[in-house]
Amino acid sequence: MKTIIDLSKLKWSLRGFMPCAWRCSYSVETGVSIRAEVGPVPVKVPGSVQKALRDAGIIPDWNIGMNARLCEWVENRDWIFRTEIPPRESGPDSSALLILDGLDGNGRVLVNGSEISAFDNAFTPHEIDLGGHLVPGKPARLEIVFEPPPRWLGQIGYTSKMKQWKPRFNYSWDWISRIVQIGIWDGARIEISNGSAIAELRCVSHADHRKSTGRIEIHGKIENPKASILKLSLTNGKKKEIFKSTISSADFSKNGFVSDEIPVSLWYPNGLGEQNLYRLEIELMSRHGTVEDKALRVIGFRSVEWEKCDGAPEKADPWICVVNGKPVFLQGINWTPLLPNFADVTGAAPRKLIRKYKEMGCNLLRVWGGATLERESFYEACDNLGLMIWQEFPLSSSGIDNHPPDDEKSISELSAIARSYLLRRQHHPSLIIWCGGNELQTGMDGSPGGGKPIDASHPAIAKFAEIVKELDPGRRFLPTSSSGPLFYAGEENYGKGLHWDIHGPWGVVGNRMERQREYWSKDDSLFRSEVGCPGASPIRILEKYSGGKGPLPVSLENPLWHRTSWWFDWPEFEKEKGRNPRNLGEYVKWSQARQAEALSIAAKSAKSRFPKCGGFIVWMGHDSFPCTVNTSIIDFEGKLKPAAKALKKIFLGQAKP
Repeated sequence: MKTIIDLSKLKWSLRGFMPCAWRCSYSVETGVSIRAEVGPVPVKVPGSVQKALRDAGIIPDWNIGMNARLCEWVENRDWIFRTEIPPRESGPDSSALLILDGLDGNGRVLVNGSEISAFDNAFTPHEIDLGGHLVPGKPARLEIVFEPPPRWLGQIGYTSKMKQWKPRFNYSWDWISRIVQIGIWDGARIEISNGSAIAELRCVSHADHRKSTGRIEIHGKIENPKASILKLSLTNGKKKEIFKSTISSADFSKNGFVSDEIPVSLWYPNGLGEQNLYRLEIELMSRHGTVEDKALRVIGFRSVEWEKCDGAPEKADPWICVVNGKPVFLQGINWTPLLPNFADVTGAAPRKLIRKYKEMGCNLLRVWGGATLERESFYEACDNLGLMIWQEFPLSSSGIDNHPPDDEKSISELSAIARSYLLRRQHHPSLIIWCGGNELQTGMDGSPGGGKPIDASHPAIAKFAEIVKELDPGRRFLPTSSSGPLFYAGEENYGKGLHWDIHGPWGVVGNRMERQREYWSKDDSLFRSEVGCPGASPIRILEKYSGGKGPLPVSLENPLWHRTSWWFDWPEFEKEKGRNPRNLGEYVKWSQARQAEALSIAAKSAKSRFPKCGGFIVWMGHDSFPCTVNTSIIDFEGKLKPAAKALKKIFLGQAKP
């Protein structure tokens, strides 16, 4: 039987060193580090270095004023998370695996002072064989050492040169200051097994909506099978068992398992029906009838098909999503991490925000490629609340060059990341699209620059497509977003059949609302996966996070406003009104109303054209940082801006024509 030690339940401490200094001042016998520059301070797991230091009063709150700049020194140290593993008794044939679901980003693992592994990938779990490092009946000292992260992976640069696998948004984007998270961002545990174990498990479900039936397909690997069998049981929301079966571990490892058709209640997205879910329990049994290992997957049964938009060009991609036989207009937001220190986000926070999007009438969240794979709890919340997921692999544009790396080593590492994403998340009924990444482009002449969305002729994208076809053939794969012949819809190209999945605009066209209406009245795009407009944060946010001096003056000479200068819209007030705002309140009210009107025009246009247009996704949903002005429709404290309230009426069909 497998024993699991949840490392988040243990007491952890954190120490900081000048790079490598801990190596020459470290006592193997006692674990005492006399040259620690910082600490020890308490730290939680999951948790970030930054929050532990902020809680200890060592660094300021990076959300306030320009404090983020005062925290950047944290990146230039080695940081050691330390805990003591309590003594355990285990048999002579037992195995022990240290499983770290998310380490952000590079370093090494020590047990009792001896280095046993290194890590350098924030996007994949790390499994480390503890072998003889755990002595039965004796405690063990576990240390996870984080070394200085890559210097630059931020918004501007060369995508083809960005070959270190750590979330890029932390290095600053147009909606966040530089806060390069370091820490353990997901679960951590030790699994001790004295027999057989489920080493890998992937599960997908299929549905025939016409007959309200479903099938379960499971594949995986069993370690040390010892003539064991797998017992499968499926129960519905009322805890009634509706299916059970057994299969030998040998047959399972060789062929997997596919069930017969089972009568089921279908899973529907928000606004279309109920979110019916089932518990699939899998038990690995020994020849003596004891449970060696077990796993649980919460699944749903739904069919997703894609049809061409009405009037679409013959070769155009299909953009009408049909769920259980019902065409649905995809409407939602682009999802970014809740915080730069997402390691510290509690399980309840994502669900609370996802519920707000549900109440807005959203049915789709695009998980943007400049960040990371969200925790399991995020996908569980989407399953329960009916928000479909468009999941991107962790690649994004860089402005100067938007071409993914194409060397053999990078493609191999990206392939491992993609496989990991699929194995961990493909059982979720909410997930409907895999995507290669955000705004990956090639020049119109095939050069690495920008302008034309990339396709599967790029070797990394081709590999992604191959992996999805192999492991998850029932789901759609997109090379990138936007996709098709053109990245942006220019009015000069309307009527030419060139606008498939389109990004932009991110403001009022021509800076005049009449031009905004004219642009959208002519729109022929099949899908709009990014549309935005800036809107100022409310006064309470501007004052609370300004650093005590207040947010005035509103000027790019003020560094507080210069942080998100891309979205600085004060000059547009002056052009429109012929004068400066009388006060901050007048500007904020105008900016938020302008955002609401611009997005309303765009969303109404797209939705009114359904099924000529398949969907509309707002860039962006919520603030991860207290921006003075940004394209978010929910502010940093989770309150809906006027734009969100206006979109809610459109998404719910309550807006006037």
